[in-house]
Amino acid sequence: MTTKVATLTTEVVALTTEVAALEIANSAPAHTSDLISTIDFKRHFVDFVHIEMLLVLREVCKEWNSVVIERVDKSVESGAIIVVDGKNVDEEVVWSREERRQLVTQVVFLLNITKIAARACANAEILVVVDIPEGVERIYDWAFEDCESSTTVTFPRTLTSIGYGAFSGCSSLDNVDLLHTNLQELGEFAFEACYELKSMTIPDSLQTLG
Repeated sequence: MTTKVATLTTEVVALTTEVAALEIANSAPAHTSDLISTIDFKRHFVDFVHIEMLLVLREVCKEWNSVVIERVDKSVESGAIIVVDGKNVDEEVVWSREERRQLVTQVVFLLNITKIAARACANAEILVVVDIPEGVERIYDWAFEDCESSTTVTFPRTLTSIGYGAFSGCSSLDNVDLLHTNLQELGEFAFEACYELKSMTIPDSLQTLG
C-alpha cells in the first residue's frame, strides 16, 4: 500500500508541476525557453505547488533547494509547522519559545512519514486540531508538549508507540481515542497535565503502559 501511495504521489507531483509549468509558459513571451533556468521562474513556479509537494520537488531536482526552502520559510512564517522525516523542518531556525507559541496554527505532515520526532511540534500554544496521518507508527518524547489549545488529536490505525510526555501539557484535550490503533506502548507521562481529559480508550494490542 505504501508503495502504491508513493507512486500515486509522484504522479500527482508530476501532473501538478506540468500544469503549473504550462500555465507559466503560456503567459510568457515567445522564445523564452531559457526561462525555466532562471531563479525568477523557480520562485514563481513553487507558488503553484502545494506545501506537501515542495520537498518532493526538492528531492527530484537538487538545484531547486534554495527556492523550496524560501517557500517553506514563508509557510512557516504564516503559521505552519512542517514535519518531514519525523522532524520539524524549521527546527534549526532560531526562534524563541514565545514567538513559536504565538505563531503556529497548523501542522503539515509531508509524505511517507512514519515517525514524529521528539519535540517536533512542541510549544505550539494556539494549535487547535492535529490530524496525524496514516503511516505514522511512532510519536516520540514530548512531540506535542504544551500544545495548550489542542482540543482534537486524530490518531492513525498504524500507530504503535507514544513516547514519554508526548502530549504532556495539552490542557484542552478532552478525549483520546486510541481504540482503532495498533498501539503497543504508551510511555510515562504521555498525557500528563491534560486537565480537561474526560475519556480515553485504548486497544487490546497495548503491551506496555508507562
